[in-house]
Amino acid sequence: MDSKFLEINMGPQHPSTHGVLNLKLSLDNEVVVKVEPNLGYLHRGMEKLWENRTYAQVVPFTDRLDYFCAISNNLGYVLAVEKLMGLEIPKRAQYIRVILTEIQRIVNHIGWLGFVTNDAGAYYTINFYTFEEREEYLEIFEEYVGARLTINAIRIGGVPFDIDDKLISMIEKALVETEKKIKDIDKIVTRNRIWLHRTKGVGVFSAEDAVQFGLTGPALRASGVKWDIRKDIPYSSYDEFDFDVPTGTAGDIYDRYLVRVEEIKQSMRIIRQAIKNLPSGEIAAKVPKVLKIPEGEIFHSIEAPKGELGFYIKSNGTDKPERVKMKSPSFINMQSLESMCKGNMLADVVVILGSLDVLLGEIDK
Repeated sequence: MDSKFLEINMGPQHPSTHGVLNLKLSLDNEVVVKVEPNLGYLHRGMEKLWENRTYAQVVPFTDRLDYFCAISNNLGYVLAVEKLMGLEIPKRAQYIRVILTEIQRIVNHIGWLGFVTNDAGAYYTINFYTFEEREEYLEIFEEYVGARLTINAIRIGGVPFDIDDKLISMIEKALVETEKKIKDIDKIVTRNRIWLHRTKGVGVFSAEDAVQFGLTGPALRASGVKWDIRKDIPYSSYDEFDFDVPTGTAGDIYDRYLVRVEEIKQSMRIIRQAIKNLPSGEIAAKVPKVLKIPEGEIFHSIEAPKGELGFYIKSNGTDKPERVKMKSPSFINMQSLESMCKGNMLADVVVILGSLDVLLGEIDK
Protein backbone atom coordinates (compact mmCIF):
# COMPACT_ATOMS: atom_id res chain seq x y z
CA MET A 1 0.00 0.00 0.00
CA ASP A 2 1.21 3.47 -0.90
CA SER A 3 -0.46 5.04 2.14
CA LYS A 4 0.46 4.32 5.73
CA PHE A 5 -3.24 4.57 6.61
CA LEU A 6 -5.78 1.77 6.25
CA GLU A 7 -8.76 2.80 4.13
CA ILE A 8 -12.05 0.98 4.68
CA ASN A 9 -15.73 1.39 3.83
CA MET A 10 -18.36 1.48 6.53
CA GLY A 11 -21.70 0.75 4.86
CA PRO A 12 -23.88 1.27 2.95
CA GLN A 13 -26.28 -0.62 5.18
CA HIS A 14 -29.70 -2.02 4.46
CA PRO A 15 -32.53 0.58 4.54
CA SER A 16 -34.06 -1.06 7.63
CA THR A 17 -31.10 0.19 9.70
CA HIS A 18 -30.63 3.92 10.44
CA GLY A 19 -30.43 4.51 6.70
CA VAL A 20 -28.28 4.01 3.66
CA LEU A 21 -24.94 5.70 4.27
CA ASN A 22 -21.40 4.97 3.17
CA LEU A 23 -18.47 6.30 5.21
CA LYS A 24 -14.98 6.12 3.71
CA LEU A 25 -12.65 5.86 6.70
CA SER A 26 -8.89 6.33 6.89
CA LEU A 27 -7.39 4.68 9.98
CA ASP A 28 -4.06 4.73 11.75
CA ASN A 29 -4.37 1.31 13.37
CA GLU A 30 -7.79 1.85 15.02
CA VAL A 31 -7.57 5.64 15.32
CA VAL A 32 -9.71 7.62 12.88
CA VAL A 33 -7.73 10.01 10.66
CA LYS A 34 -10.34 10.92 8.07
CA VAL A 35 -14.07 10.40 7.49
CA GLU A 36 -15.69 11.03 4.11
CA PRO A 37 -19.51 10.62 4.04
CA ASN A 38 -20.81 9.34 0.71
CA LEU A 39 -24.46 10.35 0.35
CA GLY A 40 -27.22 9.95 -2.22
CA TYR A 41 -28.34 6.34 -1.84
CA LEU A 42 -31.87 7.43 -0.90
CA HIS A 43 -32.17 10.35 -3.33
CA ARG A 44 -35.70 10.49 -4.74
CA GLY A 45 -35.73 13.92 -6.36
CA MET A 46 -38.25 15.27 -3.83
CA GLU A 47 -37.67 18.97 -4.47
CA LYS A 48 -38.15 18.50 -8.23
CA LEU A 49 -41.32 16.49 -7.64
CA TRP A 50 -42.76 19.32 -5.57
CA GLU A 51 -42.54 21.70 -8.54
CA ASN A 52 -45.11 19.51 -10.32
CA ARG A 53 -47.60 19.28 -7.47
CA THR A 54 -50.05 21.81 -6.08
CA TYR A 55 -49.16 23.46 -2.77
CA ALA A 56 -51.51 21.14 -0.87
CA GLN A 57 -50.26 18.02 -2.67
CA VAL A 58 -46.71 18.69 -1.46
CA VAL A 59 -47.65 18.25 2.22
CA PRO A 60 -47.80 14.39 2.22
CA PHE A 61 -44.37 14.25 0.56
CA THR A 62 -42.85 15.96 3.59
CA ASP A 63 -43.89 12.98 5.74
CA ARG A 64 -41.32 10.88 3.90
CA LEU A 65 -38.31 13.08 4.58
CA ASP A 66 -37.53 12.64 8.27
CA TYR A 67 -40.10 9.89 8.69
CA PHE A 68 -39.45 9.87 12.45
CA CYS A 69 -40.68 13.48 12.61
CA ALA A 70 -43.35 13.64 9.93
CA ILE A 71 -45.57 16.21 11.67
CA SER A 72 -42.66 18.62 12.18
CA ASN A 73 -41.88 18.38 8.46
CA ASN A 74 -45.54 19.09 7.65
CA LEU A 75 -45.48 22.16 9.87
CA GLY A 76 -42.22 23.57 8.47
CA TYR A 77 -43.51 23.49 4.89
CA VAL A 78 -47.05 24.63 5.69
CA LEU A 79 -45.82 27.61 7.74
CA ALA A 80 -43.68 28.70 4.79
CA VAL A 81 -46.69 28.54 2.45
CA GLU A 82 -48.86 30.46 4.93
CA LYS A 83 -46.15 33.09 5.35
CA LEU A 84 -46.01 33.52 1.57
CA MET A 85 -49.80 33.89 1.52
CA GLY A 86 -49.88 36.26 4.50
CA LEU A 87 -52.47 33.96 6.09
CA GLU A 88 -53.52 34.35 9.74
CA ILE A 89 -54.05 31.02 11.51
CA PRO A 90 -56.69 30.62 14.27
CA LYS A 91 -55.21 30.48 17.76
CA ARG A 92 -56.77 27.10 18.56
CA ALA A 93 -55.16 25.60 15.45
CA GLN A 94 -51.78 27.03 16.50
CA TYR A 95 -52.05 25.41 19.93
CA ILE A 96 -53.06 22.04 18.45
CA ARG A 97 -50.04 22.27 16.14
CA VAL A 98 -47.81 22.88 19.17
CA ILE A 99 -49.26 19.85 20.97
CA LEU A 100 -48.75 17.60 17.94
CA THR A 101 -45.21 18.75 17.13
CA GLU A 102 -44.06 18.55 20.75
CA ILE A 103 -45.42 14.99 20.94
CA GLN A 104 -43.44 14.36 17.76
CA ARG A 105 -40.32 15.73 19.48
CA ILE A 106 -40.83 13.30 22.37
CA VAL A 107 -41.32 10.43 19.91
CA ASN A 108 -38.07 11.32 18.13
CA HIS A 109 -35.96 11.80 21.26
CA ILE A 110 -37.27 8.78 23.10
CA GLY A 111 -36.66 6.61 20.03
CA TRP A 112 -33.17 8.10 19.74
CA LEU A 113 -32.43 7.10 23.35
CA GLY A 114 -33.06 3.47 22.48
CA PHE A 115 -31.02 3.61 19.29
CA VAL A 116 -27.94 5.38 20.66
CA THR A 117 -27.63 3.29 23.84
CA ASN A 118 -27.81 0.20 21.65
CA ASP A 119 -25.14 1.67 19.33
CA ALA A 120 -22.89 2.18 22.35
CA GLY A 121 -23.39 -1.40 23.54
CA ALA A 122 -24.63 -0.16 26.89
CA TYR A 123 -28.06 -1.74 27.13
CA TYR A 124 -30.40 -3.25 24.54
CA THR A 125 -33.02 -3.20 27.32
CA ILE A 126 -33.42 0.57 26.82
CA ASN A 127 -34.59 -0.06 23.26
CA PHE A 128 -37.54 -2.05 24.63
CA TYR A 129 -38.24 0.63 27.24
CA THR A 130 -38.25 3.48 24.75
CA PHE A 131 -40.21 1.75 22.01
CA GLU A 132 -42.83 0.63 24.51
CA GLU A 133 -43.28 4.26 25.49
CA ARG A 134 -43.13 5.49 21.89
CA GLU A 135 -46.03 3.17 21.08
CA GLU A 136 -48.37 5.17 23.33
CA TYR A 137 -47.72 8.31 21.32
CA LEU A 138 -48.13 6.51 18.00
CA GLU A 139 -51.56 5.41 19.20
CA ILE A 140 -52.36 9.07 19.86
CA PHE A 141 -51.38 9.94 16.28
CA GLU A 142 -53.45 7.01 15.01
CA GLU A 143 -56.46 8.17 17.02
CA TYR A 144 -56.08 11.73 15.73
CA VAL A 145 -55.40 11.25 12.03
CA GLY A 146 -55.27 7.49 11.34
CA ALA A 147 -51.51 7.17 10.74
CA ARG A 148 -48.55 6.25 12.93
CA LEU A 149 -45.31 6.98 11.07
CA THR A 150 -45.73 9.01 7.88
CA ILE A 151 -48.36 11.29 9.37
CA ASN A 152 -50.16 13.95 7.32
CA ALA A 153 -51.47 15.94 10.32
CA ILE A 154 -51.08 19.60 9.29
CA ARG A 155 -53.06 21.44 6.62
CA ILE A 156 -52.49 24.76 4.90
CA GLY A 157 -54.58 27.08 7.06
CA GLY A 158 -54.74 24.95 10.21
CA VAL A 159 -55.22 21.32 11.22
CA PRO A 160 -57.57 18.63 9.83
CA PHE A 161 -59.31 17.70 13.10
CA ASP A 162 -60.00 19.13 16.53
CA ILE A 163 -58.82 17.34 19.66
CA ASP A 164 -61.51 15.94 21.95
CA ASP A 165 -61.60 14.80 25.58
CA LYS A 166 -60.64 11.24 24.64
CA LEU A 167 -57.49 12.39 22.86
CA ILE A 168 -56.56 14.76 25.70
CA SER A 169 -56.97 11.88 28.16
CA MET A 170 -54.67 9.69 26.03
CA ILE A 171 -52.05 12.46 25.90
CA GLU A 172 -52.14 13.11 29.64
CA LYS A 173 -51.83 9.38 30.40
CA ALA A 174 -48.86 9.07 28.01
CA LEU A 175 -47.11 12.03 29.66
CA VAL A 176 -47.42 10.45 33.11
CA GLU A 177 -45.98 7.18 31.80
CA THR A 178 -43.12 9.02 30.07
CA GLU A 179 -42.15 10.69 33.35
CA LYS A 180 -41.87 7.25 34.97
CA LYS A 181 -39.90 5.83 32.04
CA ILE A 182 -37.46 8.75 32.00
CA LYS A 183 -36.75 8.22 35.70
CA ASP A 184 -36.10 4.52 35.07
CA ILE A 185 -33.82 5.27 32.11
CA ASP A 186 -31.95 7.82 34.22
CA LYS A 187 -31.30 5.18 36.90
CA ILE A 188 -30.14 2.60 34.35
CA VAL A 189 -28.14 4.75 31.92
CA THR A 190 -26.97 8.14 33.23
CA ARG A 191 -24.33 6.85 35.65
CA ASN A 192 -23.76 3.49 33.98
CA ARG A 193 -20.01 2.73 33.64
CA ILE A 194 -20.27 1.40 30.08
CA TRP A 195 -22.31 4.41 28.93
CA LEU A 196 -19.97 6.90 30.61
CA HIS A 197 -16.91 5.22 29.10
CA ARG A 198 -18.40 5.28 25.60
CA THR A 199 -19.73 8.86 25.72
CA LYS A 200 -17.76 11.14 28.10
CA GLY A 201 -15.08 13.04 26.20
CA VAL A 202 -15.99 11.28 22.92
CA GLY A 203 -17.05 13.19 19.80
CA VAL A 204 -16.29 16.56 21.40
CA PHE A 205 -17.31 19.65 19.45
CA SER A 206 -16.66 23.15 20.80
CA ALA A 207 -19.20 25.98 20.70
CA GLU A 208 -17.02 27.90 18.23
CA ASP A 209 -16.78 24.92 15.86
CA ALA A 210 -20.50 24.20 16.22
CA VAL A 211 -21.37 27.74 15.11
CA GLN A 212 -18.80 27.70 12.30
CA PHE A 213 -20.15 24.40 10.92
CA GLY A 214 -23.75 25.61 11.15
CA LEU A 215 -24.76 22.92 13.63
CA THR A 216 -28.34 23.23 14.87
CA GLY A 217 -30.71 21.55 17.32
CA PRO A 218 -29.71 19.46 20.34
CA ALA A 219 -26.20 18.92 18.95
CA LEU A 220 -25.61 22.70 18.89
CA ARG A 221 -27.08 23.24 22.34
CA ALA A 222 -24.97 20.38 23.77
CA SER A 223 -21.91 22.44 22.78
CA GLY A 224 -23.15 25.30 24.97
CA VAL A 225 -24.88 27.50 22.38
CA LYS A 226 -28.32 28.52 23.67
CA TRP A 227 -30.18 28.83 20.37
CA ASP A 228 -33.72 27.53 19.88
CA ILE A 229 -35.96 28.97 17.16
CA ARG A 230 -39.02 28.41 19.35
CA LYS A 231 -37.55 30.97 21.76
CA ASP A 232 -35.47 33.21 19.50
CA ILE A 233 -37.77 33.46 16.45
CA PRO A 234 -41.13 32.25 17.84
CA TYR A 235 -43.80 30.75 15.58
CA SER A 236 -47.19 29.09 16.24
CA SER A 237 -47.59 31.05 19.52
CA TYR A 238 -44.47 29.53 21.14
CA ASP A 239 -43.87 32.93 22.75
CA GLU A 240 -46.91 32.22 24.95
CA PHE A 241 -45.38 29.11 26.54
CA ASP A 242 -43.00 28.91 29.47
CA PHE A 243 -40.14 26.47 28.90
CA ASP A 244 -36.36 26.27 29.24
CA VAL A 245 -33.70 25.67 26.60
CA PRO A 246 -31.29 23.04 27.97
CA THR A 247 -27.60 23.36 27.05
CA GLY A 248 -24.44 21.38 27.71
CA THR A 249 -20.87 22.39 28.44
CA ALA A 250 -18.56 19.67 27.10
CA GLY A 251 -20.11 19.19 23.65
CA ASP A 252 -19.57 15.42 23.77
CA ILE A 253 -21.95 12.49 23.23
CA TYR A 254 -22.87 12.48 26.92
CA ASP A 255 -24.02 16.10 26.80
CA ARG A 256 -26.07 15.39 23.66
CA TYR A 257 -27.77 12.65 25.64
CA LEU A 258 -28.47 14.91 28.64
CA VAL A 259 -29.81 17.72 26.44
CA ARG A 260 -32.27 15.44 24.66
CA VAL A 261 -33.50 13.90 27.91
CA GLU A 262 -34.16 17.40 29.28
CA GLU A 263 -35.86 18.41 26.02
CA ILE A 264 -38.32 15.54 26.50
CA LYS A 265 -39.22 17.01 29.91
CA GLN A 266 -39.59 20.51 28.45
CA SER A 267 -41.82 19.20 25.64
CA MET A 268 -44.08 17.61 28.25
CA ARG A 269 -44.18 20.95 30.04
CA ILE A 270 -45.23 22.75 26.83
CA ILE A 271 -47.93 20.17 26.00
CA ARG A 272 -49.51 20.48 29.44
CA GLN A 273 -49.62 24.27 29.12
CA ALA A 274 -51.16 24.02 25.65
CA ILE A 275 -53.88 21.62 26.85
CA LYS A 276 -54.65 23.71 29.93
CA ASN A 277 -54.87 27.00 27.98
CA LEU A 278 -56.32 25.62 24.73
CA PRO A 279 -58.32 28.49 23.17
CA SER A 280 -61.79 28.08 21.74
CA GLY A 281 -62.60 28.84 18.12
CA GLU A 282 -61.93 27.52 14.64
CA ILE A 283 -59.24 24.96 13.79
CA ALA A 284 -58.59 26.24 10.25
CA ALA A 285 -58.62 29.47 8.30
CA LYS A 286 -60.55 29.78 5.05
CA VAL A 287 -58.34 28.69 2.16
CA PRO A 288 -59.45 28.44 -1.51
CA LYS A 289 -59.79 24.90 -2.88
CA VAL A 290 -57.58 25.91 -5.81
CA LEU A 291 -54.75 27.78 -4.16
CA LYS A 292 -52.93 30.27 -6.39
CA ILE A 293 -50.36 32.38 -4.55
CA PRO A 294 -49.20 35.72 -6.04
CA GLU A 295 -45.63 35.88 -7.29
CA GLY A 296 -43.04 36.08 -4.54
CA GLU A 297 -40.56 34.12 -2.48
CA ILE A 298 -40.16 33.27 1.18
CA PHE A 299 -38.01 31.32 3.62
CA HIS A 300 -39.27 30.02 6.92
CA SER A 301 -37.69 27.69 9.47
CA ILE A 302 -38.79 25.87 12.61
CA GLU A 303 -37.09 24.09 15.50
CA ALA A 304 -37.57 20.47 14.40
CA PRO A 305 -36.44 17.65 16.73
CA LYS A 306 -33.16 17.25 14.83
CA GLY A 307 -32.46 20.97 14.40
CA GLU A 308 -33.40 23.89 12.16
CA LEU A 309 -35.72 22.78 9.36
CA GLY A 310 -36.29 25.45 6.73
CA PHE A 311 -38.22 25.76 3.47
CA TYR A 312 -37.63 28.25 0.66
CA ILE A 313 -40.62 28.64 -1.66
CA LYS A 314 -40.83 30.68 -4.85
CA SER A 315 -44.26 31.32 -6.38
CA ASN A 316 -44.92 32.24 -10.02
CA GLY A 317 -48.62 32.93 -9.53
CA THR A 318 -49.88 29.47 -10.52
CA ASP A 319 -51.30 26.69 -8.34
CA LYS A 320 -47.88 25.00 -8.19
CA PRO A 321 -44.64 26.33 -6.65
CA GLU A 322 -41.94 27.31 -9.11
CA ARG A 323 -39.22 26.22 -6.68
CA VAL A 324 -39.10 24.59 -3.26
CA LYS A 325 -35.79 24.17 -1.47
CA MET A 326 -35.45 22.42 1.86
CA LYS A 327 -32.76 23.11 4.44
CA SER A 328 -32.56 19.87 6.40
CA PRO A 329 -30.83 19.74 9.81
CA SER A 330 -29.47 16.23 9.19
CA PHE A 331 -27.58 17.36 6.06
CA ILE A 332 -26.05 20.37 7.83
CA ASN A 333 -25.18 18.43 10.99
CA MET A 334 -23.51 15.65 8.98
CA GLN A 335 -20.76 18.14 8.04
CA SER A 336 -19.43 17.98 11.60
CA LEU A 337 -18.97 14.19 11.60
CA GLU A 338 -15.35 14.15 10.42
CA SER A 339 -14.20 16.74 12.98
CA MET A 340 -15.99 14.85 15.76
CA CYS A 341 -14.48 11.50 14.75
CA LYS A 342 -10.83 12.52 14.19
CA GLY A 343 -8.58 11.12 16.89
CA ASN A 344 -11.25 8.78 18.24
CA MET A 345 -11.36 5.01 17.85
CA LEU A 346 -13.04 3.17 14.98
CA ALA A 347 -15.57 1.73 17.47
CA ASP A 348 -16.62 5.30 18.39
CA VAL A 349 -17.69 6.27 14.86
CA VAL A 350 -21.09 4.58 15.03
CA VAL A 351 -21.88 6.14 18.43
CA ILE A 352 -20.77 9.62 17.31
CA LEU A 353 -22.89 9.32 14.17
CA GLY A 354 -25.83 8.15 16.29
CA SER A 355 -25.38 11.07 18.69
CA LEU A 356 -25.97 13.52 15.82
CA ASP A 357 -29.36 11.88 15.16
CA VAL A 358 -29.18 12.21 11.37
CA LEU A 359 -31.66 10.54 9.06
CA LEU A 360 -30.78 9.74 5.47
CA GLY A 361 -34.26 10.26 4.05
CA GLU A 362 -33.95 13.89 5.09
CA ILE A 363 -30.37 14.22 3.85
CA ASP A 364 -30.85 12.75 0.37
CA LYS A 365 -34.43 14.00 -0.25
